[in-house]
Amino acid sequence: MNDFHPSDDSHPEHIDPLKEVYHESFIDNPAHRDFLVDRDTALLCIDMQYLDAAPGHGVFRDAAQSGVSPEAQEYYFNRLDSTVLPNVRKLQDAFRSHELEVIHTRIQSLTQDGRDRGKGHKRLHLLAPPGSREADFLEAIAPLPERDEIVINKTASGVFSSTNLHYVLKNLGIESLFIVGVYTNECVETTVRDACDLGYLVTVVEDCCATVTPELHEASLATLRDRYARILTLDQACSTINRLVPS
Repeated sequence: MNDFHPSDDSHPEHIDPLKEVYHESFIDNPAHRDFLVDRDTALLCIDMQYLDAAPGHGVFRDAAQSGVSPEAQEYYFNRLDSTVLPNVRKLQDAFRSHELEVIHTRIQSLTQDGRDRGKGHKRLHLLAPPGSREADFLEAIAPLPERDEIVINKTASGVFSSTNLHYVLKNLGIESLFIVGVYTNECVETTVRDACDLGYLVTVVEDCCATVTPELHEASLATLRDRYARILTLDQACSTINRLVPS
């Protein structure tokens, strides 16, 4: 049934005439289940590295010059430490226990001076050369060498626009993605939108993502919800995986 009622203007801000069709196509699509059962689903972990997710490094090397207020930094790192990092590790372990792909993206240039970086990263002075501490993944959620997990390096907000990730996923037979990481309102949101446009069914695990304020985090989720991605909690995601994917 169409939610749009032209004569009802009592709450016009709540009217979403496309909600039903988007839900049917992207959110409630039974292919979410099918792709999990067939192991055509991967976990994509976005930019969880020292450059942008560790105090005293990269963006936050000089906290006073980072452009992020002390209060926002405290919120961000508290959320990472108390919620996001342990949750991402639990989700990674759930994927690993069912032999599903865990893929990691990070910001890392090809060159030490970063001359190959995207123009946006140059303007923002974001640089994580190969071998630098800024390019290192946070230990709690780092790729496991024994599992030969795939790492995709990028120098732009969107991993699809700046790397061969789409080609790699197609080679792997991946049709749907669970996406986690930082920042919710930047690299995560850009990746979700691009993945949806490229035909993937996307799930965002909301308590496995963070940005520098709760308002920015919630605003991004509000934009993605009912349009570009299914939004789940960690518990919902793990329950779905454990129920549908044979061990």
